[in-house]
Amino acid sequence: MATQKSDTTTTIPVINGVVVVFLFDFLPQHRIWAWMKLMQGTRGLFKTFPGLRFAKVMGSGEGGGFGLRPSSTHQGLIMVFDDLIHAYQSLKSGEIMRYQEKTHEYWQGVLLVDSCRGSWDHQSWNSQNLLQEAVQDPVQSGSAHDGSSAYIASLTRASIRASQAMNFWRFAPPAQVDLKKASGCELAVGLGEAPLLRQCTFSVWQDAQSLTNYAHQGAHMRAIGAAQKHNFFTESMFVRMKVLHMWGQWMGKTFGTDFNEITPLALN
Repeated sequence: MATQKSDTTTTIPVINGVVVVFLFDFLPQHRIWAWMKLMQGTRGLFKTFPGLRFAKVMGSGEGGGFGLRPSSTHQGLIMVFDDLIHAYQSLKSGEIMRYQEKTHEYWQGVLLVDSCRGSWDHQSWNSQNLLQEAVQDPVQSGSAHDGSSAYIASLTRASIRASQAMNFWRFAPPAQVDLKKASGCELAVGLGEAPLLRQCTFSVWQDAQSLTNYAHQGAHMRAIGAAQKHNFFTESMFVRMKVLHMWGQWMGKTFGTDFNEITPLALN
């Protein structure tokens, strides 16, 4: 496992792998099942999914948003696999099929890390040496945007100091309102490991410039400045990723091609 130096010269282990994100909006009759899965967390996942290096089972705000009121149906599953083969195999696993058949809406994405700053559970992410493998893999021809697009995904997460929680939530809502209406934002969802204090935002953008435009202006820029000035976080991570494949439906919007029509080498 590679390492990187943090701002405080602490050595941080680096996970080199492929990121897979699943988003679920469960049907009302399956809320209890979904709640049990959320409470179970990652228990059993590493035995279920070969090649899994990192995993988080996450709740969401009401309506899949960013508010303090939790959603009874929206969840996310964030995973990092050691290679493309295991990442793509996870999309067709029996466990994911059980999730999918219980949902009203479902989205999946396969992503390669372009840049990562910070850490999550004292680990950083990378996809070094995996990009060339992805370019040669014909799965891209069946991806949501035929493999030639520059679609970018962003993941930000933070562990918020309890003493700074109220200050954080003063700055967060305006930035989240701006995110929902930002030009070039295709998808945005608020996720969390724990209410109030361990938060995550996942979004997909038409291109890198759209993401940069949002990040460097308005309420989001003010929130970043406040977080740095007042030391809101005990740990945080910002990841920018290339979208290799995305498929599904989220907030009424359809993404990509039916995975059954894709025949990548990774699944042969």
